[in-house]
Amino acid sequence: MPDVRISSPQGKWILLTTVLGSSMAMLDSTVVNVALPRIGSDLHTNLAALQWTVNAYMLTLAGLILLGGSLGDHYGRRKIFVLGVVWFAAASLLCGLAPSSGVLIAARALQGVGGALLTPGSLALIQASFHPDDRGRAVGLWSGFGGIGAAVGPFLGGWLVDGPGWRWVFLINVPVALVCAPIAVRHVPESSDGRSHGRFDVLGAVLAALALGLVTYALIEARQGSLVVAVTAVAGVAAGVAFVQVERRSPDPMMPLDIFASRQFTSVNLVTLCVYAAFGGFFFLTALQLQVAVGWTPLGAGTALLPTTVLMLLFSARSGALADRIGPRIPLTVGPLLCAAGMLLMLRVGPGASYVRDVLPAVLVLGVGMVTLVAPLTATVLGSVDTARAGLASGINNAAARAAGLIAVAALPLLAGMGPEAYRSAAAFNDAFHQAMIICAGVLVVGSAVAFATVRSLPAGCRHPECRTHGSVTAPPLEGQRAAKLPATAERTPRGG
Repeated sequence: MPDVRISSPQGKWILLTTVLGSSMAMLDSTVVNVALPRIGSDLHTNLAALQWTVNAYMLTLAGLILLGGSLGDHYGRRKIFVLGVVWFAAASLLCGLAPSSGVLIAARALQGVGGALLTPGSLALIQASFHPDDRGRAVGLWSGFGGIGAAVGPFLGGWLVDGPGWRWVFLINVPVALVCAPIAVRHVPESSDGRSHGRFDVLGAVLAALALGLVTYALIEARQGSLVVAVTAVAGVAAGVAFVQVERRSPDPMMPLDIFASRQFTSVNLVTLCVYAAFGGFFFLTALQLQVAVGWTPLGAGTALLPTTVLMLLFSARSGALADRIGPRIPLTVGPLLCAAGMLLMLRVGPGASYVRDVLPAVLVLGVGMVTLVAPLTATVLGSVDTARAGLASGINNAAARAAGLIAVAALPLLAGMGPEAYRSAAAFNDAFHQAMIICAGVLVVGSAVAFATVRSLPAGCRHPECRTHGSVTAPPLEGQRAAKLPATAERTPRGG
């Protein structure tokens, strides 16, 4: 039985290394957006390459994150976590030294693999290491510090791009990993799931990543209208169908399809797809708009978006408490509408825009909408399935959110009419950005309608500490793979110190 107390030196070391590890992956999901114009300028590349710079990371992370949690359960959570940290740092070094956009995109895909290994492991280590009486507080601290990291991310990214250069957005992960990995090896006890049988749904993971990758390629390259693009699109759909068939027949599927027998779970995931598609498109394009069209520095663009994560950090607990009293249906209906209003307010943002008059009102309304919906959404996902499957449900929801953002970054420039060189022209990018904001707002309205029509008004019960201090804008908080099965005397087998 895990017995580490949070007040002990070992407990503090465990918190430090898990926060450092998860923060690396979380920061790279946000800070890179701020660096994109400089990357494009320095590497002499077009908009499609900038889309792939974001999506290559999201592709492997979304496709492999469920598999990463399973590997940790079987082979040892500390071992897989440390492997993920080292892998992530090595890929970050390659990103920082990349001589061309092609190398950078490949390195970003490798970064996503490292993120898929360390992201589920960071929370699972806390769940497996701390005494049951301290576990909730430890998760809350982990989530809170991670939220602060997410809030600081765009500001830090802008400062690095304006200062030593965009390459340091990636290179900064190397010293963090050099601190994180040795602490984990020395101070974090090894643990695993004693009931893990060692059979992994590798084929399912490969098909999921292949489907997302092929569809993403087809959307990004669709402007060419070539036969290759059409064939790729069909192949992507075929890979998706094959993934469903494999999951249906596999004795140990990565994503058991029977979990969608819960109408509430299915409904909330549909809302998640709409909401995080809009968020993914918004944060990708807004970081570009504030620099390309408005003319701000990377630091100014990164700082401009800070209120959204600050609001989530300050008020997520109250939002969760409200949803616990009134049920999730109203928050999940009203929240997306507020976010849509925030995105429509971004139509005022263009050349010569004022932060206080034009940008801040939009960001504040968007932040209030995110506060209203994110904690209830997460709590409803966890409450819509049996307790024993809460970790699986959270993993699926997290992967769905990342996949939605991936598709949005690929599709929005196409739908908004952005040409390959649009980010080099303030006028052209501004017009397309406004079109994209209208599309994002429409997707959010669809998400609101889905929530109103299908989500039941049962108490959401946001009792999971990671729901209360959540600051990430890229995906819902990830519940530990086996977090719901407490106490853990039969579930986790500590091994060594």
